[in-house]
Amino acid sequence: MKSLFLYLLSFFWLAFVVSHAAISPEVYWKIKLPNTQIPKVIKDVLSPTDHKSNNNQKVYIGNFDFGMWPWHHAATQKEIRELKDDHNNFLYKPYFFENDLKKGNIINFPTFNDKNDAPFLPHQSAIPFSSKKIPEILNYFSIDSNSKDAQTIKETIGLCEEPDHHKEKKFCATSLESMVDFMLSELGTNNIEAITTEVEGESSQIFQRYTMEKVEEIADGNNMVCHKVNYPYAVHYCHVGGRTKTFMVTMIGVDGTKVKALSVCHQDTSLWTPKGLPFVVLNVKPGTIPICHFLPNDQIVIFPSKKATN
Repeated sequence: MKSLFLYLLSFFWLAFVVSHAAISPEVYWKIKLPNTQIPKVIKDVLSPTDHKSNNNQKVYIGNFDFGMWPWHHAATQKEIRELKDDHNNFLYKPYFFENDLKKGNIINFPTFNDKNDAPFLPHQSAIPFSSKKIPEILNYFSIDSNSKDAQTIKETIGLCEEPDHHKEKKFCATSLESMVDFMLSELGTNNIEAITTEVEGESSQIFQRYTMEKVEEIADGNNMVCHKVNYPYAVHYCHVGGRTKTFMVTMIGVDGTKVKALSVCHQDTSLWTPKGLPFVVLNVKPGTIPICHFLPNDQIVIFPSKKATN
């Protein structure tokens, strides 16, 4: 009887492994997260073909990522300079205060269309993702080791390999399946919301003035943000770190572009680096006031649904 039980257990485990290998990433999402709609920004880049056939495409680069400057690093002069004009005035402020989120407020901001169309690879892809395998990665994608693309790959992998800091737990998902697994392990429920910034109409300007028409708080507590980073295929820097409030901010630009922008407000900044970019921009000290930032439309905010939290 015992041997029969072990045989059946082995059989069903093998069937599970085989089925896991056979199902598509979209089906995997639906099985693991049956109550969560898959965001359009993910569906649009699910690639059914072998990435080898797309080797003419090198590194996919997004326009902006307003929340990706690591809070545990001191701001560099280059990062500060890129935010200012020739008269040393801020072109825009990627960080702001929670009380800035109010109807009628006007901000100058870049386009929320990020344009990082990197496709997801299959979960079983054998391409390495490690600083120790950089030569192998560059060879796979036929990238010159002295090129800007090679430097971008090194920077992205370096960011992903940094250790967790204080309360932050992070993970770089190189497939949709691994992203889903990280969501489930960190949030502790499969009853979640996964939402993105939405843009209606293509902005005709890199920067423009937006007027806030509606501000709605949609979550309060621990959440996860997955930032799409620059790489030859879809890689998401997902992290969880302390209590946040998440808002959906409906805005309209001067050129008529309509945006429903996600804003994440970090409630505890006491462990952030005092010389980090948020404090340089806002001229405040760590732990004194919540600090917020917007997310472009290829970044994802994930949090337990109200049904789960209740």
